[in-house]
Amino acid sequence: MKIGIIGPGRVGLAVARYALAAGNEVLLSGRGEPGGLADKIAALGVGASAVSVATAATAEITLLAVPWTSMESVLTSLPNWQGRILIDATNPYKVIRPERIAADIGGRISSEIVAELAPSARVVKAFNSVKMDRFNQGPLVGEARRVLFISGNDPQAKTTVRSLIESFGFAVIDLGVLSIGGRIQQSGGPLAGPDLLIPTTPT
Repeated sequence: MKIGIIGPGRVGLAVARYALAAGNEVLLSGRGEPGGLADKIAALGVGASAVSVATAATAEITLLAVPWTSMESVLTSLPNWQGRILIDATNPYKVIRPERIAADIGGRISSEIVAELAPSARVVKAFNSVKMDRFNQGPLVGEARRVLFISGNDPQAKTTVRSLIESFGFAVIDLGVLSIGGRIQQSGGPLAGPDLLIPTTPT
């Protein structure tokens, strides 16, 4: 499967590594020309290629992993998604460093804002609530499996994203539709940040 990634930062690269290890092809994109990603593509290895943002968005599944302040300009620059899956890994911060400051989104759900800006995409929220240090440690912790959350309004899209994440080795909990799950897993929600583990099934 081709996985498009918009945003070659910590989240995008971490997901790219898992996707490649699971046998997928990764189309990595970022600001500027694809040639500027040569070092990152070399580090990712076979199966990864640098493309434009528009090309990354043509993949069956595309991960949106850009800063919140860039999200609107990225999405409004893209053509019709034609029902393809968009994984929203963003969190609504207007500043990340030196400290995180939340953007004022008027009490709305961030992924619903993303969905409005990509109206023909099937949006699934994922990868936003796990700290990248823990994510990079892998799916197994002793005899337990690390949990990642998903939410979305399209059941088939969630099934596809669940299967992808499970192929990485993680357990998945579906939190329901964006109006419910999106709120509790976005930054500031009760499931943003905790490292939840599920015991592995004895063989």
